[in-house]
Amino acid sequence: MRIAYVCADRGVPIFGNKGCSIHVREVISGLVARGAQIDLFAARLDGERPVGWQNVRIHALPLLSSTDPGEREQMALASNEHITAALRKTGPFDMIYERYSLWSYAAMEYARLSGTTGVLEVNAPLVQEQAEHRVLIDRTAAEGVARRVFAAADALVAVSHEIASYLNTFPAARGRVQVIPNGVNPARFPDDLQASLANPNGLFTIGFVGSMKPWHGLPALVAAFDKVHRLAPDTRLLIVGNGRAKEELQPGIDASGLTSFIHFTGAVDSEQIPGLIASMDVAGAPYPPLPNFYFSPLKVYEYMAAGRAVVASRIGSLAHLIEDGVTGLLSPPGDIDALAASILRLKNDPLLRHRLGAAARKMVLENCTWDQVVRRTISLCSWPRRRAAVTMEAAS
Repeated sequence: MRIAYVCADRGVPIFGNKGCSIHVREVISGLVARGAQIDLFAARLDGERPVGWQNVRIHALPLLSSTDPGEREQMALASNEHITAALRKTGPFDMIYERYSLWSYAAMEYARLSGTTGVLEVNAPLVQEQAEHRVLIDRTAAEGVARRVFAAADALVAVSHEIASYLNTFPAARGRVQVIPNGVNPARFPDDLQASLANPNGLFTIGFVGSMKPWHGLPALVAAFDKVHRLAPDTRLLIVGNGRAKEELQPGIDASGLTSFIHFTGAVDSEQIPGLIASMDVAGAPYPPLPNFYFSPLKVYEYMAAGRAVVASRIGSLAHLIEDGVTGLLSPPGDIDALAASILRLKNDPLLRHRLGAAARKMVLENCTWDQVVRRTISLCSWPRRRAAVTMEAAS
């Protein structure tokens, strides 16, 4: 099978350390492992290609030379012509698989017009996300692209049920949405995985991995740790990653006297993540009470694969992924007292901690691997193809 993988999103560094970067690489590596020939078309290709990608053909999409937000949006829209030309030049393909980006529609329309299966992976409602957290000048155009690309795809892969619900608000997408959440690579989390961060004083370690975005709930985790540490001084908080939240949290951490008990690693290479998770006794996903929680948090799958006891918010997909008291502990989003109580419960009950971690590892390794994600993705090739041409009138 010959597959074109398209990622026109400039915010996704294919060879980087972000969760989206890992997602792209794991899907492509899984496809390669199943014998697929891959042509990767991407906007961010800085860095070194992974081991095993010798036969992945890589094509760079145009860079955006302007720093003006409005001009960048128009340039990104114009890049659709380049994508169409590149696919036409390098095809034919058995499948065109695209990670949905804010301004890209060409790959799915080319797939439909050429009679090729077109699969669109949707990880977020990008129009809303861009408008709320970044800068969006031409929202009308972005919404038009969304309608256009959702209409063109043969199948839409939603990473969560919440994303599936969002997609089903578009009449043209209904009946073609498949939920395929994130996964883990078992090879990264072997049975003998060793802790990589020194802990000479043997402190009980509560951990977090992520880019420290506003929606990750770090203020709640730090506040809960403050409560835990007052009752159990032999504890530390390990925060893996980097982001704006560090500067926002630091004054409060210093004022509370927790500075020497909270360790920020800063940005780390993705290959370091397993060992750092293994350095934790409890791993946290303290998401706040967001009105639109649509994530499929990669960090939580990896916590579980490493056999860590997880404390997480009972919200969105996490309420389905984690069975409270069986594969982790859930608490109400934003409830600092409940989060602290869950952490203290696990600290004081090593047998429970071990049981939850072992059950979590077993569950994700049996049900949530990247190989299973890829198998389900390949099966979409058998979905009925719609060969009618997409027009602006049909998409509007």
